[in-house]
Amino acid sequence: MIKNKNKFILFSFIVMATFMFTGCKNFDQIKVKIGIKNQDFEYIKQGRIKKITIQSTRDKSFRFVVTDEVAIKDLYEILSSAKEVDEKSTLEPDYIFEMYEGVNKIHKFSYIAGLDEKNGANLYSDDKSYIVSKRIDNDIIKNFWNIRKPINFEAVYYDSIIEVLDKHIKDEGKGEKIILDISEDNEATKFMLSTDLESFKEKLLKDFNTVLLKDKETPYDKLITVKTEGYKSTIYKSSVTIKTNLDEKEKKYYVIAKYDKGTWKIETFEDEKPSGF
Repeated sequence: MIKNKNKFILFSFIVMATFMFTGCKNFDQIKVKIGIKNQDFEYIKQGRIKKITIQSTRDKSFRFVVTDEVAIKDLYEILSSAKEVDEKSTLEPDYIFEMYEGVNKIHKFSYIAGLDEKNGANLYSDDKSYIVSKRIDNDIIKNFWNIRKPINFEAVYYDSIIEVLDKHIKDEGKGEKIILDISEDNEATKFMLSTDLESFKEKLLKDFNTVLLKDKETPYDKLITVKTEGYKSTIYKSSVTIKTNLDEKEKKYYVIAKYDKGTWKIETFEDEKPSGF
């Protein structure tokens, strides 16, 4: 342990000394050689990118344009520190980045938010894959959101669905083929991330024998759909409809969640819409 620590101190000293005597340019070359910097995004540093669009893959209306020079420079700093790897994540991308170089040339990348390093590349193009710092989530994407989404959206959204399933499916759904469809919950799709969806899918299958819908033609015994009815930062409302295929009956639940003292308090109402909904 001490030996490794001494090596790290020696390495740090060499890097500092090199920086002092050779300057920034050569120091960047050293970082490239030791694998903490890449040169694949130099076209951004050279000022050839004047516009970057970031598009949600789940909500086509959720798209914003970055033209601010400081923001573009910040993105370069993040991307130039990315590590190139061979394998990309198997998760679906959350965003598409398009960097416009001139009129006809576009550099296009798929990005998965909130991904851990061990899960493979979270930024990739057709020919290269990278593990990129989560600073993109906080420093780039979140700074451009002009929507006041619910506090801890991933908690209140998925937990409100679990609350309904716990009441209806836990006792009645054993042995049935149950499908949950949230793909058309348009008010919420812009906030969904693949990493959160993956955890949610595991819980659905384990606790309720329920799967997340992929194909609209999939047969089912029960189909559950969710519609976000409204939200502010500290309140969330939704309706959950459960349709039984055999008799085509529908059961509806209304959900009101309020954020209070650091936690969400979720209430569900069966069939009858509560006052103030």
